[in-house]
Amino acid sequence: MFAVIKTGGKQYRVAAEDVVTIEKLEAAPGETVTFGEVLMVGNEIGTPFVAGASVTGIVVEQTRGDKTIAFVKRRRKSWKRKKGHRQELTVVRITGIAAA
Repeated sequence: MFAVIKTGGKQYRVAAEDVVTIEKLEAAPGETVTFGEVLMVGNEIGTPFVAGASVTGIVVEQTRGDKTIAFVKRRRKSWKRKKGHRQELTVVRITGIAAA
């Protein structure tokens, strides 16, 4: 059975024992997290969320994504800017999907 959850402004399709990398959550490695915003469980689609459904997982690690470079140059002006960004991420192992 699979579920579609919403977290960090994005949607993820997860199943039991999946390892997903999501936007940073305030949780230490080893803590249990529960996702209550479940959009779909199996064939049941919520409006907008499935009532009583939840997905639980264990935080594996807190990490950072690859560096992305934003480089801006204005030609013939001797003007350029280079900015780097690394997104804070959380790796979660899904342990269970509970339907209503």
